[in-house]
Amino acid sequence: MFDRAVLHLDADTFFVSVERKRNSALKDKPIVIGGGNDRGVVSSCSYEARKYGVCSGMAIKMAQRLCPEAIYLRGDLDAYSQESQLITDIISEYAPVFAKNSIDDFEVDLSGLDRYFGAFKWSGELRQRIIRESGLPISAGVSVNRFVSKMASNAAKPCGELLIGQGQEKPFLSPLQIAKMHGVGEVYARKLVYMGIRKIGTLSQIPPKLLVREFGKYGTTLWEHSNGIDSSRVIPYHEEKSLSKECTFQTDTIDVRFLKAQLTDLCSILAFNLRTSGKLTSCVAVKIRYADFQTYHKQKQIAYTSSDQTLLDCTLDLFDRLYTRRQLVRLIGVRFSGLVRGNLQISLLEDTPQEIELLQALDRVRRRFGQHAIKWASTM
Repeated sequence: MFDRAVLHLDADTFFVSVERKRNSALKDKPIVIGGGNDRGVVSSCSYEARKYGVCSGMAIKMAQRLCPEAIYLRGDLDAYSQESQLITDIISEYAPVFAKNSIDDFEVDLSGLDRYFGAFKWSGELRQRIIRESGLPISAGVSVNRFVSKMASNAAKPCGELLIGQGQEKPFLSPLQIAKMHGVGEVYARKLVYMGIRKIGTLSQIPPKLLVREFGKYGTTLWEHSNGIDSSRVIPYHEEKSLSKECTFQTDTIDVRFLKAQLTDLCSILAFNLRTSGKLTSCVAVKIRYADFQTYHKQKQIAYTSSDQTLLDCTLDLFDRLYTRRQLVRLIGVRFSGLVRGNLQISLLEDTPQEIELLQALDRVRRRFGQHAIKWASTM
């Protein structure tokens, strides 16, 4: 029996699986999903493509050199969002407490369930229902905490399930390579290997003070996770959350270029706030208040994203459709709603490596000097 139980669910190669659901001819073939041209980035790829060295975040040009025979698809984020919502609806119907970490990643807190039903049995039945009703492969991991459950679901791929019993956390983690450790990126992995640490078991034996000296506060997390310790809780998922920002002008204006510049600034700041809080939005709304205080709104559902360009394109399109009176404007505003936890990788379908690097550089400046420290030229 678990004192605490956490289920981690991960949709295997989610974008690829959705494409195969829509077109069965793609089954068992190397598939790469990314931008619409050779300047794009790989957003997702099948296991068949991974055998050639293709991976997410890789430039499409490099993927084409490694696996020229792969089928390259632009991707359909609207379809992926719909499939994600289907899985979310199934989980929310049965799970007592669950979190949606990203478009294809879910956690369920099953603490206390063992005494009534059995956490692993319940998890298996939920997983089978998702597979049956969505037609998509799902991997699952169950353990006493979030980190080990995530590692278990990774180990269970493709389309499997794995139970790590209480007290078995360290034996399960110890033989795994550092590169497979959740939360350890490429830079930290290289540094750990340089320190002679290639397996999680070795990392678990390093004194915490040494890890803190080398990695700061994250060193404590590295030591705890390598020892199968994770006290963090599953944060309940709530669909109705939003971020908004408004601008009231000192002088009412009809200058469309100025209004669009202000919208660009508001949208850019909100998108930055999304990324720093690890969230994505699925709904954009624009608000206009005229000089006579008449107020109008227009919104649009979109695929989950936190990309500046995607959100700005949507915001300006809504403004063009909303601003029809051609009267003096007193206030404009932007609101992002339908938020979920996630990261920018979900928006890679349209981004080039250069655009992603630029956005990351802008975020670094804002984090260090404040969100108003740097702006797009069009807002000046």
